Amino acid sequence: MNRTFTSGLLGRALAGLAVLVGLVAGSAAAAIPGVTGTSVTLTAKPGRIIAGDGQSIYTWGLAVGEDGPMQYPGPTLIVPQGETVSITLRNQLPEPVSLIFPGQGRITTEGGAPGPLAQEAPPGGTVTYTFQATHAGTYLYQSGSHADLQVEMGLVGALIVRPSDYSAGSNKVAYSHPDARYDREYLFFLTDMDKTIHDRVEDMVRAGQPGPYMVDTTRRFPAYWFINGRMAPDTMAEANEPGADPFPSQPYNSMPGMHPGERLLMRVIGAGLDPHPFHHHGNHARTVARNGRLLQSAPGAGADLAVVDFTIPTMPGETYDAIYEWTGKGLGWDIYGHTDSSPGTCLVQHGEDCDSHGKPFPVSLPDTLKLTIGPNYSGSPFLGALGTLPPGEGGMNANGGLFFMWHSHNEKEMTNWNIFPGGMMTMVIIEPPGAHIME
Repeated sequence: MNRTFTSGLLGRALAGLAVLVGLVAGSAAAAIPGVTGTSVTLTAKPGRIIAGDGQSIYTWGLAVGEDGPMQYPGPTLIVPQGETVSITLRNQLPEPVSLIFPGQGRITTEGGAPGPLAQEAPPGGTVTYTFQATHAGTYLYQSGSHADLQVEMGLVGALIVRPSDYSAGSNKVAYSHPDARYDREYLFFLTDMDKTIHDRVEDMVRAGQPGPYMVDTTRRFPAYWFINGRMAPDTMAEANEPGADPFPSQPYNSMPGMHPGERLLMRVIGAGLDPHPFHHHGNHARTVARNGRLLQSAPGAGADLAVVDFTIPTMPGETYDAIYEWTGKGLGWDIYGHTDSSPGTCLVQHGEDCDSHGKPFPVSLPDTLKLTIGPNYSGSPFLGALGTLPPGEGGMNANGGLFFMWHSHNEKEMTNWNIFPGGMMTMVIIEPPGAHIME
């Protein structure tokens, strides 16, 4: 039996969804951009990033090559398992810098000078790190020098090791086991920032003060939160090449997209100094690996120790690989809008719940004049359907996709300088079968 709610909680919830969906601009790309190959030069240098509230923040980052633009976070490095990897670090910052690679085996160095955790490149100097990428998985890399300041300033990035049997065309696996098979993958690199520390360092640099810079990081109080170096709504803007407008130092977006029934690999990295519980609406996800190791009780057992939950805890310095799926199963109504008069076929190949096939939507939606319509709202609750919209509203959801918010469950982290919505937040788009999703 259908029920009609034209006001109250449902109306407010749908209006809120329409507003948030209206923030979305740009397309999802189903591959993680980064630097491939086994030899790369990274240059530590200063630059600026743009916060979600429009402020320009002095930041340290890493560039590909000596003359490339600084990136925040550092370039994502994608290497094949079993290969010898060589990373040369050049330092254009006024204090010594080094890189550490948690989860990797024996690391040898050439050049530089001894540092607290790793061989350092002094200002104007160079050091080369070499290691064998023994284990597939998701990792981070970061500065091992004056880490409480330099990681805060931006010297941190992601490292992805592809398993030896990985194939982009026929065998997309994060680890060499079917439990880690996926159709699409996305990176969620979570960081936090205290702008006052960045301002203090900038003041000392402008004054010509030599490093190392003594800043009291014990009073650190972040007010900015990022996914892949951007704050919402910029997380959902188009990705761009390093050095290109409007985010020359923040080229990576965070806009996941998928079809029903597909397996989406979430590579989640806690790269900041605070924990960030990452909450993914729409369905639970199955965490199959942590810190670059499959959660298995014995070699070859697969992810038999996997954890299924709706929030990935994401502790500082840790990485998580989780498989997310969405089919509409269990909603109790036909997500494609099939009815007795238009029965259609149960889309088993896309995971449709055939027990709910043909069941009507359980409520009647409020009149469109009672909703605030965002440009990405299709006007319909059904996947792949377009409904009636007021003149001049909507129009940016041509495929009739469904949107779910993914965000930090520390609610203050969904703000830009205390203004909601923003911060550590994005949306996943469930596109109807057949809709194009960029690779």
